Amino acid sequence: MSAAALAPRLARPFAALSIPNYRRYVAGQVVSLSGNWMQTVAELWLMLALTGSAVAVGATTALQFLPMLLVGAFGGVIADRYDKRRLLIVTQALMAVPSLALWALAVAGLLAPWMIFAFVFARGAINAVDNPTRQSFLIELVGRERLINAVGLNSALVQTARVVGPAAAGAVIATLGVQTCFLLNAASFGAMLLALRGMNPAELRRPEPVPRRPGQLRSALRYVRSTPTLLIPLGMMAVAGTLAYNFQVLMPLLARFSFHGDAGTYATLTSSMGAGAVVGALTSGARRKVTPGLLSGAATLFGLTLAVAAAAPTLDLELVALALAGMASVSFAASVNSALQIGAKPSMRGRVLALYSVVFLGSTPIGGPLMSWIAGSAGPRAALLVGAVAALSSGLTARVAYRRVGTAGGRAERVALPSPGGIAAEEVVVREAAGATPGRPPRARAGSPRTGAGVPPRRAGCR
Repeated sequence: MSAAALAPRLARPFAALSIPNYRRYVAGQVVSLSGNWMQTVAELWLMLALTGSAVAVGATTALQFLPMLLVGAFGGVIADRYDKRRLLIVTQALMAVPSLALWALAVAGLLAPWMIFAFVFARGAINAVDNPTRQSFLIELVGRERLINAVGLNSALVQTARVVGPAAAGAVIATLGVQTCFLLNAASFGAMLLALRGMNPAELRRPEPVPRRPGQLRSALRYVRSTPTLLIPLGMMAVAGTLAYNFQVLMPLLARFSFHGDAGTYATLTSSMGAGAVVGALTSGARRKVTPGLLSGAATLFGLTLAVAAAAPTLDLELVALALAGMASVSFAASVNSALQIGAKPSMRGRVLALYSVVFLGSTPIGGPLMSWIAGSAGPRAALLVGAVAALSSGLTARVAYRRVGTAGGRAERVALPSPGGIAAEEVVVREAAGATPGRPPRARAGSPRTGAGVPPRRAGCR
């Protein structure tokens, strides 16, 4: 293959970076996410230093995600009501407040464990609004035609920050003290604020804000329940998110008890998985479409790689298995995220992405302690195997569910979206049996929205 023919394929994973607003967003995210991981490591390290308790460390992690479980769905309601760029400016500024407070208290020598608990919970509460807003803001930055690519790039950013942030935190703690991590994280939100303020609002593809009215969360739940192309991916992530995505808990246990290693072993395992995750994210960004087969296949592959990791007899084989698991885990998560963003209608997108955040992040306070108990009782390999069974089950169940939707509700048809940038995305629209004929769109009944993927009729300029 010639260099001229190869160049477009190599550039495909980075196509969304051609959009100026998205480039600004990426620059701010790189700094902000790395700062977040620095603070997470610093909080856990400081809690362990103050209490010497593994239970306290686990509680700190649980409190970070507990607000997402409790009120994350309401965060989506807020995201749909307001201009997302302006809302993110507010939430990013507020996220710096707990970091500054922790820094000031640590410098003064007044920091107590209950204060760390309180500020971690406060940061999680702000994130319950910030996260679904950021998730649903992507499509406004890049449009539908580059959404899959942007989600993949965003996943790559997250995985890169998971490596850079903790590594930087270790160096800062050793040289400047743990309190400096809090100050640096507070400063990192400034990069995101500059990026948001520097965007050109006229280039954003903003839907009309949803007016305030009662029952908006209930209407979102009804909408998802009646839309199989949203319900099935959310169900898959609810199972896998609770039982399979607990690497933060299992990696140190795997290093210590399965391979009888030290902190270096833990870092090696984490780095191997992170490297695989970055590859998986970039591969996901190069895809042209998200289909039911891809969703179920990614979940199945994730389960298989976790099973291999659970059985790997040597450290070298474990590193290979975890790299593959990292690649499959990000591919699955990015596919679910893209399917939900494409399938949700604009007026519901914030609430749908909030439900995704609830089942993906909010499940941590449930799955983390459960996996810790299994690892303590039967070993870390057994906990990995439970995650493998969960991912496999979600993939196989989704395959059956999609087939039933196709036979009971009509037939599943791929609808190609416009692709001015040269990268197509596809949606799966489930046609209603009533009024659906091959090659012709279903007849919309008077007074009721069309069922299926929940996407408005295609028209010129439709986002």
